[in-house]
Amino acid sequence: MSLRFTAILAGTLLAAGCTSLPPAALPGRDQLRDFALEARFALRVTLPDQAPQSSGGRLSWIYKSGDNRVLVSSPLGYGLAEIETTPGLSRLKTADGATRESSDADALMEEVTGQRLPVTQMPAWLLGRSSGRAQIVNDVHNRPSRLREAGWQVDYGYEDETSTALPARVTLSRDGEIELRLRIEEWKDQP
Repeated sequence: MSLRFTAILAGTLLAAGCTSLPPAALPGRDQLRDFALEARFALRVTLPDQAPQSSGGRLSWIYKSGDNRVLVSSPLGYGLAEIETTPGLSRLKTADGATRESSDADALMEEVTGQRLPVTQMPAWLLGRSSGRAQIVNDVHNRPSRLREAGWQVDYGYEDETSTALPARVTLSRDGEIELRLRIEEWKDQP
């Protein structure tokens, strides 16, 4: 898997220290349906018999009515890829102008990166929700602190103690092979 496509993988998934909006500016986690976010990401992929690969950068993500638009950029803001998904079509455009399409977002990411990735579950997981049968552990403020589903573990970190707070840090990992850290700098509820 090339480092460039490793960065693209991180952008679909959807990422450490800036500021986020105060909790009063957004509806609570349970009421939020559509969102936009700005985040930094760090991705590490460790596959058997291969040297670990790491990448990082920035992403801008808009999730509205089940559609996703993710722009993946280098740490300096150079656009690397744009991913758009709808229930019927997923499209990935790279900076060099190449475009790939599929009716299945997870299958498209597998084609590009060689890994089956939880693209379709990510919007729910970012908000600490299950997209199926997840085990969810809550913290002392009754917020999700860990979610396990479909072989993935998602860990959450918050910047305040309100029970409806949105996560500021999200770490996704699978079997020691893939770890994606998101540092969410800004949440918006009106994309």
